[in-house]
Amino acid sequence: MHADATPEQSFNIRLRRDGDVAEAASVLMSVHSVDRYPVEGVDQPEAWIKTPSLIQAWVAVSEGRIVGHAGVSRPNGDESAALWFERSGENASQVIVAARLFVDPEARGMGVGKRLTETVMDYAEQHSVRLVFEVMTKDTTAIHLYEKLGFQKIGRIVHRYGEDQHVEAICYVWPTPERP
Repeated sequence: MHADATPEQSFNIRLRRDGDVAEAASVLMSVHSVDRYPVEGVDQPEAWIKTPSLIQAWVAVSEGRIVGHAGVSRPNGDESAALWFERSGENASQVIVAARLFVDPEARGMGVGKRLTETVMDYAEQHSVRLVFEVMTKDTTAIHLYEKLGFQKIGRIVHRYGEDQHVEAICYVWPTPERP
C-alpha cells in the first residue's frame, strides 16, 4: 500500500475506456516488476491488456489515477475453461474467464483486488454464466482472496508460455456447482 494510503481511501470501479489502456499498461509493468505477473505479454503490455477475446474490462481509479484492472474474456483456448468443460459438461456459451486482473503495488491493502473480483463476479451473475480462471500457485495472496470469496478449486494445470517455460497454476470456478 502506498505510504499515504489507508484502507478507507476511496476508489471507484468503472468500465475501462480506450484512453485508459496506456496508464493501465504502466500499472501492469509495476505489477510485473514486483510480482512477475503476468508471465507473458509484458513486451507488449497494451496489446496484452486489450486481448481480442476480452468481452468487458474495468479499472479501479483512486485520486484520478488507475490503480487496478480486471476483465472477462470468452473461453478461447483457456485451460481453466477446458478443464471446467471436461468436468461439468457445460459449453463455451455458459462460461466466461476472469482475465487481466491486477492491482498497483502502491494501492494494495485498499480492497481494490476484492472489489475488482466482485465486479467480475457480478458480471457473471448478471449474464447467468459460470466464471473460471487460473492463478499461478506462487500468487498466494490472490489465492487466499479467491477462496475467501467462495471460488472452488477445480484442478491444477501447468501454464506453458514462451520457449519451454512453464508455471504451475490452480484453476477455479464460480459460482460453485453447489450454487448455480
